[in-house]
Amino acid sequence: MDNPVPPRAAAPGPRRRDRHGRGMRGPVAPPQVPLAASRAEVFADLVQDSVERLERRWPQLADIDFLVLQVPRLDGPRGAAWSDEAVPLGGTVPAREGRPACVVVYRRPVEIRTKGREERAALVHEVVVEQVAELLGLTPETVDPRYGED
Repeated sequence: MDNPVPPRAAAPGPRRRDRHGRGMRGPVAPPQVPLAASRAEVFADLVQDSVERLERRWPQLADIDFLVLQVPRLDGPRGAAWSDEAVPLGGTVPAREGRPACVVVYRRPVEIRTKGREERAALVHEVVVEQVAELLGLTPETVDPRYGED
């Protein structure tokens, strides 16, 4: 005689959302870990580090705004493309009625011209020094005596 096995009743209990018992999904890394920082945030940090380096020598930089934009505006006729030599890495906007002067660093052109973080940090610093020098009417070597040594 074959004794049939009765079907097993489902055990009552909480249902889990994960089918394979691996636990709930969460973030890959907590926000304070560098992995969570975007490329734009890392680039903005490089600009800020460069500005802080220069502010020790030039306290008047506290009155200048520093911005990071992804790419420069294309102001050429009928959407003409920039050549590699003509694409600016940064720019300045002089102070106007109630608005402070502004230094702009363009992230994508700088990233394209560099390979690693150290090279990128050096180029960002050069761009910031050059733009600050233009705003202050000085030479880059006056703004940062180590300019051009890298």
